[in-house]
Amino acid sequence: MDIKRNYEYLLSELKSIKGVGLKTSNLLKRKKINSIFDLLWKLPKSYTDRSLSSKIKDLKIDEVQTITIIPQKYSFPRVRNLPNRVLCKDETGEIDCVFFNSYEGYIRKILPIGKEVTISGKIKYFRNKYQLTNPKYISEDSSIIKQKHNSYSLTEGISEKVYNKIIFQIIKNLPKIDEWHSKDILKNFGNIGWNDAIKKLHEPENIGKFKENFYQRLAFDEIFSTFLVNSEIRKKIKKIKKTKKKFDAKKQSEIVSKLDFSLTNDQTKTLNEINEDLCSDNKMFRLLQGDVGSGKTIVALLSAFNTISSDFQVAVMAPTEILARQHFLLAKKIYPKNIKIELLSGKSSYKDKKKILNKLIKKEIDIIFGTHALFQKKVEFKKLGLIIIDEQHKFGVSQRKKLSDKAGKDCDVLLMTATPIPRTLTMTIYGDMDLSIIREKPSNRKPVKTYSKIESKIEDVIKFIKKEIRLGNQIFWVCPLIEESKKIDHSSAVKKSEYLKKIFPNEVFLLHGKTTIEEKDKILNKFLRNEFKILVSTTIIEVGIDFPNANVIIIENANKFGLSQLHQLRGRVGRGNKESSCVLMFKSNLSENAKKRINILKDSNDGFKISEEDMKLRGFGDILGFKQSGIKNFKLADPIHNHNLFILAEKEIKRIENEKEDIGRFKPLIKLYDRADIINDIA
Repeated sequence: MDIKRNYEYLLSELKSIKGVGLKTSNLLKRKKINSIFDLLWKLPKSYTDRSLSSKIKDLKIDEVQTITIIPQKYSFPRVRNLPNRVLCKDETGEIDCVFFNSYEGYIRKILPIGKEVTISGKIKYFRNKYQLTNPKYISEDSSIIKQKHNSYSLTEGISEKVYNKIIFQIIKNLPKIDEWHSKDILKNFGNIGWNDAIKKLHEPENIGKFKENFYQRLAFDEIFSTFLVNSEIRKKIKKIKKTKKKFDAKKQSEIVSKLDFSLTNDQTKTLNEINEDLCSDNKMFRLLQGDVGSGKTIVALLSAFNTISSDFQVAVMAPTEILARQHFLLAKKIYPKNIKIELLSGKSSYKDKKKILNKLIKKEIDIIFGTHALFQKKVEFKKLGLIIIDEQHKFGVSQRKKLSDKAGKDCDVLLMTATPIPRTLTMTIYGDMDLSIIREKPSNRKPVKTYSKIESKIEDVIKFIKKEIRLGNQIFWVCPLIEESKKIDHSSAVKKSEYLKKIFPNEVFLLHGKTTIEEKDKILNKFLRNEFKILVSTTIIEVGIDFPNANVIIIENANKFGLSQLHQLRGRVGRGNKESSCVLMFKSNLSENAKKRINILKDSNDGFKISEEDMKLRGFGDILGFKQSGIKNFKLADPIHNHNLFILAEKEIKRIENEKEDIGRFKPLIKLYDRADIINDIA
């Protein structure tokens, strides 16, 4: 069998498996099992040992037993609802095999009179006789029964017996695949091949053996295939030659000198990295990652200014209109008057929008701010040189690649996120991009003081808020739910806003996911203008809007949130030069994990450190914003337990890149692990 047929067999449809018809195939597809390869990652959770055979006289009641018997006599009553029975025996005794809802012909076929049959099931005792009811494991070939049978988390409508039969058939017919890894890599896994690793993965004795060579090797394949695709995307983008941006660094220095704060070392370093990319003839595809309040926006706007100075246009996309407007106003404040700035808003009239679009195509606009509407087909630029996308963690690898392609060869791409994530996740999710990180906070930013308070002491919190309002400050009050729930004992935003309105009349507004976009913008703008003091909200206030006058955030049922989400919420305050506070409220019956989370947050303002701890406590799939990232497609690999494999994969990718090694031998790996659609023209 050649290499093509080797791996392509595994990508075959389920219907190509003997015994899998349309009905079974559709049941499996509901569980996102679409190919033979997909079935390999449906792992057994336990097993039943049917390998040991007993005699009838030695049977143990209520235990699964395997016996070899000879059917003696059928009993097929003509009265409806009575079961069919087959009297069977061995040299030590008798047993009844009882069948409900089974046809006479089927029973005669599986238990032929006078023939030796092996049967397995849970033994019962009824009317002084051993009994087996509706046994599923019956065969004249004892080797089929006398083995260890895996138990799976089954798809409804598929029995364990059928499932085992399917898996057994796949493992038996597993093709020999040529090795794609080097000898040096295989040494790390005891030189085990892919085929042998798969077989061992499904052996009953190996359930839960995550540290063994076979498991580690297969987890490495998942990680490595992702890194390999990311590397190929990076190489493809780097091959794109663009017109170099040329700008005067003195003009940048003039803007920086007029700011009312100094750039941190991290901001300066990151700005230099971006400027270097802009001035290169290679296309920039870079992620700017920074903690909440670390000052990413000013770095992005300075790089945008340098692009404009090079006679190119810039587009800045934000997730919400209010954030786009905030960036727009900051640009107007710091840029020279000759820079032509526009905001494409959902509220703009048709006439105004048409006017803006005409200006863009004529290059009468230097920089435009807006939401995702900026990248609609009708929006055309004369000379787009840089796209900046803020809070982009919902963009997957494929979307980023399409964005880069759409932007054109002369257009650089800068993506920003305020969600610090652990290094293993960064390598996996953003491995297709160059990375700049801002960890350092501006010197004028004071750490947010974090306190915890039991819910029953809410009066203390109210006193604290009254004092803050007297000082002219504003408050965020965050609740997990919109309305009160009888099933879940969490605070509701609606109920809390009603409670607070009685204490602070005309000073409380409510914001939640059901609020219309227009109403939401209206409320947030009022809050920004300090027209009321308390904004009660669900978690929709996470994204990085600046409310310099809001210096207190109350988070109810804090134990119900992950650390990363709590840190993001806390980042809504502490953006001015005032002392800021975060109060975590909780009920008395906290779990040990919840106590740990609250204490970690109280002890640290470092988002990167917090995200590492969050991943250890919650697991990588629950880290804020990454449920849709694609990393959840990993079947075996885990960034916490397999940290060493991520580092090994990174090292191997760098070696391949440095030695400019041909990656043709990895084609089966990329195809099998479903990454081929991204680089489908790979050699």
